[in-house]
Amino acid sequence: MTAAAPSSIEVVAGRALPRLPWEERPPGSTEPIWRYSGNPVIPAHPFPSANSVFNSAVVPFGDGFAGVFRCDDRTRRMQLHRGFSADGLDWGIDPDPIRFRVDDPELGAFVYGYDPRVVELDGRYYVTWCNWYHGPTIGIAWTDDFVGFHKLENAFLPFNRNGVLFPRKIGGRYAMLSRPSDDGHTPFGDVFYSESPDLVFWGRHRHVFGAVPNSWQATKVGGGPVPIETSEGWLLLYHGVLTSCNGFVYSAGVALLDRSEPWKVLARAEPYVLAPDASYERIGDVPNVVFPSAMLCDAPTGRLAIYYGAADTVTALAFARVDELARVALEQPAES
Repeated sequence: MTAAAPSSIEVVAGRALPRLPWEERPPGSTEPIWRYSGNPVIPAHPFPSANSVFNSAVVPFGDGFAGVFRCDDRTRRMQLHRGFSADGLDWGIDPDPIRFRVDDPELGAFVYGYDPRVVELDGRYYVTWCNWYHGPTIGIAWTDDFVGFHKLENAFLPFNRNGVLFPRKIGGRYAMLSRPSDDGHTPFGDVFYSESPDLVFWGRHRHVFGAVPNSWQATKVGGGPVPIETSEGWLLLYHGVLTSCNGFVYSAGVALLDRSEPWKVLARAEPYVLAPDASYERIGDVPNVVFPSAMLCDAPTGRLAIYYGAADTVTALAFARVDELARVALEQPAES
C-alpha cells in the first residue's frame, strides 16, 4: 500500500532519555540503521555458566536501564536473567536465573524461557517471553523493581511465540502481537494481533501481516521490539526469515500500524533495514541472524538505540532515528 510521507513525524508518547547510548551515523553511510562500533555490547560469556546471551529486552529504569536477558547456560538450558546498566552499554547480568512467583501450581514448573520483551505499562514492567506449557506459548509476568517477578496466566494455547505487548491500552484493552507456530523450528508464521481486558482472557484476534514470497521475509515474520507510537502510526520493527540453501536467514524490517486499530497496516517497507553482515551476525551458534528485541527511544529527539540478538550468540546494538525509519516504511511500501 502507498502512503505519502508527511513533513514531520514525531514520537507521540515517551520521555527524555539523557543517558541513551548513542553514536552518530558513520560518515558516508546512508543506512537507516547503523551498528554500534563497540559491538557486541554483551558478549557470549558475561558470567562463567553462560554459553550465550541474545534476543533480550531492556527498558529505562530509575536513573539507568534494566532488562531481562535470554541466557543459555552450558547445559544449553534456555533461562531468563535480569540485568542493570547505568549507560545502556556496560551491563551487569545476574548469573542466577529469574525465579518467578506463581499463585497457581499448574504454572509453577519452569521448563524453559527465551526471547523476552519488556514494556512499561500502567506503572508496572511486564515481561513476555516464549514459555513452555505442553509446547511453546507466551508467558507473561510483571515486576515493579526487577527483583521480584510475578507470573500470570500464559496468554495463549501452544503453539505460539514472539509475544509483544503494546505500551498502552488500545480501546481500553491490553494489546499484543504474536506469531502462532508449531513445536519446532517453525517453517511458517504470520503476525497476529489480540486484545485482553485483564491480561488473562485474550480474544479479538486479527491478522496483521504475513510473509512476502520471493523476498528476504519469504518464510515467516514475527514481532520485534515494543512498538513506538508516532504521529503517523505505531512504528514496528520486526524480523523476517528467508530459507536459503544453508538454512534460515533472519533480517529486520519496518512497518507502520494504525494507532487505533493496529491490525491495519498503513505502510510496510519492501527492503530490509538490517540484515546479517558483520562477523558477529554471520558466525555463531546459529549463523546469519539479526533479531531485534528492544528499542530505547529518546522522545524529544527521536533517537533510537536498538538491541538485537546476533547469530544466537551475543547481543548487539544499533542506532536509528524514528522519523527516518518511518519514512523508509512510507516511501518504499510493499503490499502486506
